[in-house]
Amino acid sequence: MTNRLGEATSPYLRQHADNPVAWQPWDEAALAQARREHKPILLSIGYSACHWCHVMAHESFEDPEVAAVMNAHFVNVKVDREERPDLDQVYQAAHALLTRRPGGWPLTMFLTPDGVPYFGGTYFPKHGRHGLPGLLELLPRVAAAYHEQPEAIRRQSAGLQDALASLEPRAPDGDALPRAAAAIALDELKRSFDPVHGGFGAAPKFPHPVELEFCLRAWADTGDAAALDIVRTTLLAMAAGGIHDQLGGGFCRYSVDGQWAIPHFEKMLYDNGPLLGLYADAARSTGDRRFAEAARGIVGWLDREMRAPDGAFHSSLDADSEGEEGKFYVWTQPAFRAALSADEYAVAAPVYGLDGPPNFEDRAWHLRVAVPPEQVAAALGISLPDAQTRLVAARGALFAARATRVRPGQDDKVLTAWNALAIAGLARAARALDEPRWADLARAALDTLKRTAWRDGRLCATRHGDRAAGNGFLDDYAFLLAALLEMMQTRFAAADFDWACALADVLLAQFEDPAGGGFFFTSHDHETLIHRGKPGHDAATPSGNGVAAQALIALGHLAAVPRYVTAAERALRCFSAAIAGSPRGFGSLQMAIDDAESPPATVLLAGADGVCAQWQAALERDCRPRVRVFSLGTQAVPPPLVKGPVPPAGAAAWICRGTHCLPPVATLEEIVAALGG
Repeated sequence: MTNRLGEATSPYLRQHADNPVAWQPWDEAALAQARREHKPILLSIGYSACHWCHVMAHESFEDPEVAAVMNAHFVNVKVDREERPDLDQVYQAAHALLTRRPGGWPLTMFLTPDGVPYFGGTYFPKHGRHGLPGLLELLPRVAAAYHEQPEAIRRQSAGLQDALASLEPRAPDGDALPRAAAAIALDELKRSFDPVHGGFGAAPKFPHPVELEFCLRAWADTGDAAALDIVRTTLLAMAAGGIHDQLGGGFCRYSVDGQWAIPHFEKMLYDNGPLLGLYADAARSTGDRRFAEAARGIVGWLDREMRAPDGAFHSSLDADSEGEEGKFYVWTQPAFRAALSADEYAVAAPVYGLDGPPNFEDRAWHLRVAVPPEQVAAALGISLPDAQTRLVAARGALFAARATRVRPGQDDKVLTAWNALAIAGLARAARALDEPRWADLARAALDTLKRTAWRDGRLCATRHGDRAAGNGFLDDYAFLLAALLEMMQTRFAAADFDWACALADVLLAQFEDPAGGGFFFTSHDHETLIHRGKPGHDAATPSGNGVAAQALIALGHLAAVPRYVTAAERALRCFSAAIAGSPRGFGSLQMAIDDAESPPATVLLAGADGVCAQWQAALERDCRPRVRVFSLGTQAVPPPLVKGPVPPAGAAAWICRGTHCLPPVATLEEIVAALGG
């Protein structure tokens, strides 16, 4: 047996190409080998930026003793969860059912040759410790169980597949949508909100941008001050915390504590795209410059560290460098002091907590805003502008000193879904903060996706260099459709409209369950797995069904294609019982229900380009989250967007809700009045 990972498109898989383990990629050859040799499969799922994946690799997969046992008893399959989220979803759900514990990465599952798991866990050390069984001792026992207990495993496998099927949504008999669920979900969020540190619940804390967007929208719709306080408190605490890179911008995946102080240091593209849009909208809604500063930091990080030469965005940065988690980011007192002048140090040390005890493993400091600059300025007897000037200079000096260190590894593959989240965030933030260059970045990435990921009318899920691979998943289509709608509001292009309609057509043709409603995660022509799911819950990324429903409602009304709206409504009915039973976990679908029940206003501006741009800018400044503005100018547009003759001078606006459009108006004041002041 040989290791077959050397030619993989995934950088994570190639990291394991030199292991003594005879790793196989997930493909028919590996599955056929397991059937032919009557061996169980050891399935290991991880990703490049995963700290504990690296730990398990160093302890076990690089160890010849462990590898010999793995190779003797198993067909060993390594999967990048970012390239194959379909496999990750199935086996994470199976792990939860088998163990009654949450999963995570690395995920270690033992499968029959048919792909059905019979035992599993997450991280296993080489030898048992701290209550964890050792992999070296576990492997022979798990292999023996497969050969010695076939009937018990067969019964368990059948029960597991039935249990997986039972997790899927069941549409109720009626057509009613759970209208009261949004209020219940908001009440639940208010109860779990941490009013001191922000966020929800205790440690570990994740950003949860969908839940925060849900709260921001609730405030915009109803004026609920408590909903706005959730957003404001959380975003400010995160921006001041260690989860936010105080020097280089961007946010880490989560905080290990309840105060956002110490992160798990990996930085993921999928977090930062939605957070960018959220911070920009919060800045526009509140006028608080701190939100805008965080948004600018995210864009700076995306542009400087994550952007590929062709304009797309890479996937992630590792938590580790030189084999240590956080080593690139944390500071010793001597290194911090040596990078700064005395005046800079006098301000930066108390602001970032260097005048107190170390906060990282009792030996180093990870930067977070421990004391606001206003308090430091007062304590030093200097003006706030002076303190801020010193702090800006200190950040620049510290950033330059940090840049000389060994950098964390980068996973430089291009994922379609994650790029779509970044494009949507850039386009949304460009409008909110009037930053045209951010729209340029979004445009470049979008053009690259169209050139490299859109092939023969279908999307590829991943690309590395010139090699695109993998059937697109629901998230690829849904997130990209939503990104195109954001881009069309930022800079309308007829080609984007046409592409959006093409994506929507594939969504309905390849992913929809026309009988039961909703969208499967995999396409109808995807390989058959032990389970085919319809994800509705928001997780680290928003629900593909929720984003698809929102986008199809918006595009259906814009393009005058009723079947898009009807498909979205079928999806909402499919999940209505699940939403009613557990409202909080379905923020994306809740917002789609709101759009279905009360369609946002669509404003089409046509005529002189300068007038249209002026009107759009004014409407964007007013921050109307349930108003979509498309500035068509003088360009030729697809027939569904032609609502009437364009005036020879000036401009006209058509305001539509759902399928109903008002007569055109010719002044900004009339637009504002028609939108309700």
